Amino acid sequence: MFTGLIQAMGRVASLEARGGQTRLRVGLLAPLAGERALVGGESIAVNGACLTVETFGPDWFSAYASSETMSRTNLGALSAGAVVNLERALALGERLGGHLVSGHVDCAAQVALCEKAGESTRFRFTFPAEYGPQVIAKGSVALDGVSLTVNNCGSDFLEVNVIPATQRETTIGGWQPGYRANMETDMIGKYVQRMLAPWTGSTSGEGRAAAEPASPITEDFLRRHGF
Repeated sequence: MFTGLIQAMGRVASLEARGGQTRLRVGLLAPLAGERALVGGESIAVNGACLTVETFGPDWFSAYASSETMSRTNLGALSAGAVVNLERALALGERLGGHLVSGHVDCAAQVALCEKAGESTRFRFTFPAEYGPQVIAKGSVALDGVSLTVNNCGSDFLEVNVIPATQRETTIGGWQPGYRANMETDMIGKYVQRMLAPWTGSTSGEGRAAAEPASPITEDFLRRHGF
């Protein structure tokens, strides 16, 4: 579990691809927060995608990304030298400064517009409409692992306002129209949508309608009871 507050940026040192799978080695551009050094097996979010640390050193780590992760996230578009956002898993008792982020990316959201708004920058993203019900105005969304507040949204778009500090401390400073960010919608919204799906007929976020429970009221039932 993560918070969407980026702790450091890293630079991809190498990628070893085998089929659709990839093993990444990432060098740390600044120390990661935490009371202890990295350990093997711990979770770390790379551009918002939860990966497991396999090997590590004082200023680097390696992690394996499955074909599912590579196909669903923008990790598949990375090359050596690319800069990524990093966050260690949340420890119990720490401040939850962002929002609950699982590190399981839902889809890609593409930058459609970026424009200055005072010292901030306003971004508009487009994304598959099936995820629209999980995005609400003034709710939270994670983009490349960064917790942001949704200012405005529609069925297939959202807008966020990014302050100067966030632009400096994350990869957001390099976002331009056409860039595809990893998007994770709000976890609570997903559970609510899933629970209401049998009554609303909404989709589950997996691109298919949620199954509705079979009704006991059938034509044969009505006939047997005199209707």
